[in-house]
Amino acid sequence: MPKYIVTIGLEVHAQLTTRSKMFCSCPVEYGAEPNTHTCPTCLGLPGALPVLNAAAIEKTILTGLMLGCTTPPVVKWDRKNYFYPDMPKNYQITQFDLPLCLGGGVPLYDLAYPKDAQKNIANPGKVVKLTRIHLEEDVGKSTHHEKFTTLDFNRAGTPLMEIVSEPDIDSAEEAFAYLTSLRQILIYGGVSDADMEKGNLRCDVNISLRPEGQKELGVKIELKNINSMSAVRRAIKAETERQIDVLEGRNPEKLVQSTRRWDDDLGETTLMRSKEDAHDYRYFPDPDLLPVRTPDLVAKVKQHVPELPHEKRARFEKDYGCSAYDAGVLASEKELAAWYEAAVGADKGVPAKKIANWVINDLLGVLNDRSLTITECPVKPEALSALVATVEAGKISNNQAKEVFAEMFETGKSAAEIIKAKGFEQVSDTGALEAIVEQILAANPEKVAEVKGGNEKAMNWFTGQAMKASQGKANPKMVTEIVRKKVLG
Repeated sequence: MPKYIVTIGLEVHAQLTTRSKMFCSCPVEYGAEPNTHTCPTCLGLPGALPVLNAAAIEKTILTGLMLGCTTPPVVKWDRKNYFYPDMPKNYQITQFDLPLCLGGGVPLYDLAYPKDAQKNIANPGKVVKLTRIHLEEDVGKSTHHEKFTTLDFNRAGTPLMEIVSEPDIDSAEEAFAYLTSLRQILIYGGVSDADMEKGNLRCDVNISLRPEGQKELGVKIELKNINSMSAVRRAIKAETERQIDVLEGRNPEKLVQSTRRWDDDLGETTLMRSKEDAHDYRYFPDPDLLPVRTPDLVAKVKQHVPELPHEKRARFEKDYGCSAYDAGVLASEKELAAWYEAAVGADKGVPAKKIANWVINDLLGVLNDRSLTITECPVKPEALSALVATVEAGKISNNQAKEVFAEMFETGKSAAEIIKAKGFEQVSDTGALEAIVEQILAANPEKVAEVKGGNEKAMNWFTGQAMKASQGKANPKMVTEIVRKKVLG
């Protein structure tokens, strides 16, 4: 049975976070009443002229800088001609041969892979090469009802980046990681909300198969209508199986360059149309828009390139002593990284690694259980820092701290308030602790002999007995030190 090489390229459309549309002053607002944010320009009425949105151009250049792209010294806008009900002008203003960004690549972060694939990453550290990033206007939104279709042109004219990868992705898992990593970078740069549920991040998949040993790529099939990252993974797997069935004669269809629709409910792709080539769109320069010189824009935008997720992860490892895994988790979301750093900065005496442990092992677990984001967390960064400081000072035990944290999350009260109300303050008075230890030593001479014989577990046994005798209030570190001093001298 022949084996096949899967080759995948992604075309990602990301709406930019601008206040107004690409070529007019209509506001960009998700969820507004249909057809309330329109004007003659974005509706394509005769005589209306476009005006470039400078912020959209700068955000696209910023995206290119974050992804290692180059920007040509002069760029221009073109008309892409085709008819579709939600395309008001019957052409789209886009970029053809002189886009804003060329080349570059998207690094695939280990934790961006699906969880079930993270232990067996085929190409760790891979960077998926990009072809280009161009800027264009979005179309309106069609909503298909049982017997009719409604059109909302609020979205028409919204600034839209198209990020086009090379055919450089080898599996559904890499495609998932590509989208997840790209989304992180776009959010870090503040250029897009990158929310697939709201439609401001959309993806088309180009996929082809060829037998091992064949150099030229197989027939390219484009998949449309994919609205989540997990659906991208499912669609690629299903289309791969379909193409293998065709190549091996189990499916009577032929592989021809075409566009297919993904049906996530049925788990299959269906033919939409034969695939158009560039000449079908009759591209030509837009006569209403002048070319743009970019060197000054690039110099301006370079000052705003942020610290990217992989750079932040490396800094967390170096400066805060985080493990590679912990740093990856903390850097995976811009807001989570900021929350963690705020907690670290709230008390310089608290080890950053200990705060990382609390965030990853306790805080994120509760947030996930409650379906909350870090921005909705009722525990403030400085409040968690204060709790960890209390544990580090030996005033409460770890088990007590977890109980305090749970109540902090439910009530919003401070750690100090809850500790006082529960009577959790540990006994740290040396004289009182020595009296407890002396009683336990006198009552257990055989255990004393074990400690003297080098049994460290027996040392822990004494600490446990002291905790019981003090009803959990003894400072365990001080107890252990007292036992060691009295038994071993």
